[in-house]
Amino acid sequence: MGKVLIIAEAGVNHNGSLEMAKQLVDTAHECGADIVKFQTAKLDSLVSKSAQMADYQKKNIGVEESQKEMLKKILLSYDEFVEIAYYCKEVGIIFLSTPFDIESIHFLNDMQDIWKVPSGEITNYPYLVEIAKTGKKVILSTGMAEMNEIQAAINVLNENGATDITILHCTTEYPVPIKDVNLNAMKTLKERLGYPVGYSDHTLGIEVDLAAVALGAEVIEKHFTLNRDFPGPDHKASLEPDELKAMVDGIRKLELALGSTEKKPSEAEVRNREVARKSIVANRKIVAGEILTADNVTTKRPGTGINPMRWNEVIGTKAIRDFYEDELIEI
Repeated sequence: MGKVLIIAEAGVNHNGSLEMAKQLVDTAHECGADIVKFQTAKLDSLVSKSAQMADYQKKNIGVEESQKEMLKKILLSYDEFVEIAYYCKEVGIIFLSTPFDIESIHFLNDMQDIWKVPSGEITNYPYLVEIAKTGKKVILSTGMAEMNEIQAAINVLNENGATDITILHCTTEYPVPIKDVNLNAMKTLKERLGYPVGYSDHTLGIEVDLAAVALGAEVIEKHFTLNRDFPGPDHKASLEPDELKAMVDGIRKLELALGSTEKKPSEAEVRNREVARKSIVANRKIVAGEILTADNVTTKRPGTGINPMRWNEVIGTKAIRDFYEDELIEI
């Protein structure tokens, strides 16, 4: 099994603070994530004045306001993203940001080698075309989408130059109730669409992420925060630093445990064969020339003698010499 790509999703959990964004970069790196991901948008291109917040946003923020009013407080500027990308290079972690409009695609194009398409853009035809035209790898989230919508998005990407695609199963709710995860759908995406798959997770805890890796996820994306009690739309559904570290460590251990698809004994098992397996031995004293039977031979440890699978080959033959009780039989 190859290494799982772990994306630590900072998103907008910086609350509009460049300093906090850099702290999130440090945390993602210290926890062992491969990528730290943000969200980039031009506010006027992202939402209209009439767009309302989602129910989970209203609940998590506790304030009644429009999406635009809420996002205005927490979006970073392009200049700040340039600084964040440079800081990621200094720290030694891959920078990634999801664009939410075409202008932001153009802005980010020279800053990253991968695109992460969010679930909300899966039906945005001009957006998908612009992403595909860059020819870069695409990681496509599929929250809220029907299978025909996912296939249609892939068709648009393919037709416009994007062929290196990974599809992420996702449930768009923050946090996701366990009953709504439907993790087996990730396997369906792989079987029906033929692309590598992964999981973009909004559940609390790390159990579902580990399960996704066990089921074949090649990418795991998880929201994290410096403190779940901070104000903002996504903090409540995010991991805190110690949890993110536990998730990364758990995935890396699970990779080792999954190993390959070949069934064969490990080096340790080969060494343990002699101790754990049995051989054909004398059940009592046997004199030379005596017929070996189920009464005078049996099987006991260690496994250094004749393999008991040769039982029928041994039974009925004559003892080639005297054998004492528990002595390995020779033929």
